Amino acid sequence: MTQIILASASASRSALLTGAAITHSKIPAHLDEDALKDEYLLRGHSPKSVAVRLAESKALHVSATNSGLVLGGDQVLQLEKDLISKSHDMDEARVLLKRMSGQTHYLHAGMALAENGHLVWSHVETAEMTVRHLSDDFIDTYLAESGDKILSSVGCYQLENTGVHLFEAIRGDYFTVLGLPLLPLLAQLRNMKVITA
Repeated sequence: MTQIILASASASRSALLTGAAITHSKIPAHLDEDALKDEYLLRGHSPKSVAVRLAESKALHVSATNSGLVLGGDQVLQLEKDLISKSHDMDEARVLLKRMSGQTHYLHAGMALAENGHLVWSHVETAEMTVRHLSDDFIDTYLAESGDKILSSVGCYQLENTGVHLFEAIRGDYFTVLGLPLLPLLAQLRNMKVITA
């Protein structure tokens, strides 16, 4: 059986693979994602394209020095014309949640497979997320209850936990929101005969 390597330290991506009975190891890519994002934007890439290019970069980086099938994944949050990066602290998280309050944003989840330093497949899915109007009191309580763990999520929410309370509407695949569009990935792994069809 082909060894699958997740080019990420993402607990949610790893949990999704484990839940789907996909045995894998984790080797984080350790790339400067913000610098790469800026470079792709300067080259004129769309937000969707940036998400898949980041996933490809991670997969190729890890695949260059490791044997096996490497899965890279990345998620880009587009709010109006801006791409939002992960908040560095709770003050930044508060500012972001206030900005997203009552607004619709887009989560672009890119993924890529690489083997022997060569890209073999890439894909991107988008979810449309509408945040309800959030009071300052709600934001303060949410941040206090959630703690620093929300800083690992680009939108300062973890939909699988209390982050669900932020939303008025979500249009798109649940797995996409969690950062790994699992159904297209599983279809590709079956096509490649990595998992049983």
